[in-house]
Amino acid sequence: MIEQLQAVAGAGSVRTELARQASGAETIEIAGAGSFGDILRDQIAATVNSVKTADSAAMAGINGKMDTRAVTDAVMEAERSLQAAVAIRDKIVTAYLDMTRMAI
Repeated sequence: MIEQLQAVAGAGSVRTELARQASGAETIEIAGAGSFGDILRDQIAATVNSVKTADSAAMAGINGKMDTRAVTDAVMEAERSLQAAVAIRDKIVTAYLDMTRMAI
């Protein structure tokens, strides 16, 4: 997930296209990636899957069916995914609050 976010954030050569929806709102389309909402939805789904995988790995570790290192790796990956999701959420909330404070 981190690599995907870095690829999106650091891609200076990525072409962006502006598209107007029927409602008149603008969305930024990243070539081959879809809209911002699609990217967020995909990342949220990846985070949820990572947490579910870590949970099942932890249960397998408790039952003795999985190596301790594999359980630790799965839990650490889930933690990184969750931290990234929380950081993105915080940035979105901060941006929203900044926009609500703007004088019109």
